[in-house]
Amino acid sequence: MKAYLFPGQGSQFSGMGEELHKINEGSKLFEIANKILGFDISKIMFNGSKEDLKQTNVTQPAIFIHSVILSKLLGDSFNPEMVAGHSLGEFSALAATGSISFEDGLSLVRIRAEAMRNACDLESGTMAAVLGMDDKLVEEICFNTAGIVVAANYNCPGQLVISGEIKAIEKACESLKTQGAKRAIILPVGGAFHSPLMEPARDQLAQAIDSISLNAPSCPIYQNVSSTPTKDPQIIKTNLISQLTAPVKWTSIIKKMNIDGAKIFTEVGPGSVLQGLCKKIESNCETQSASII
Repeated sequence: MKAYLFPGQGSQFSGMGEELHKINEGSKLFEIANKILGFDISKIMFNGSKEDLKQTNVTQPAIFIHSVILSKLLGDSFNPEMVAGHSLGEFSALAATGSISFEDGLSLVRIRAEAMRNACDLESGTMAAVLGMDDKLVEEICFNTAGIVVAANYNCPGQLVISGEIKAIEKACESLKTQGAKRAIILPVGGAFHSPLMEPARDQLAQAIDSISLNAPSCPIYQNVSSTPTKDPQIIKTNLISQLTAPVKWTSIIKKMNIDGAKIFTEVGPGSVLQGLCKKIESNCETQSASII
């Protein structure tokens, strides 16, 4: 069975999407995107600096735009039997499978990015990558650390990202290294995503999600919050809102897709981060990048 995966933040790069813009349908979608966002995001995607592309209000729409336009330009060769998206990528997966329109999806991503940035302004936080330690031990250390610090991204065995208050993350990193983690590295991110510090963003996103039309996707989507497949629009909406403060269960998602018959995982969007994670989760799987060439 064919599984298609959609990346989240961290996959952006200067020049992303230029080849898609050269195709007529792609160019039209970029124009629509610029109007929805109120600024020329295509210019930033093609020529922006690393710093420009790192801004949350640019990064999230840019990755969504790249991923969804690519899926549309694939035409009939885009025929997923199951999909999943890492964090932000869940919105791309839904737009690619017809659950939401490109326009509604991008509007949601814009609101999500703004809400997350506002939450970061209210209370500063950060994230750290923990390498070479069992998930349960990382969870235990987070639980025993004063302040807010939680497991945020279960990326693959031996790679878990934690999220929370800056001081709590710093303390947790010290404990993690003392207790055997190969590395505990604070990441250059703008906030504590997938943690309770994102709670202020929930209401704003919930209102936006409730206001749009969301249909059943063309195939099951394995969602971040549950790691289980669904086509139910109401379940999808609920999980999209919960995703802001809940962990991304990526390891579990790939394992379940594999059990359900996925043998080829195709990454749709910039970069190849998810392919690398797939290989570490299920070494027997085949991975590839989606290409219009």
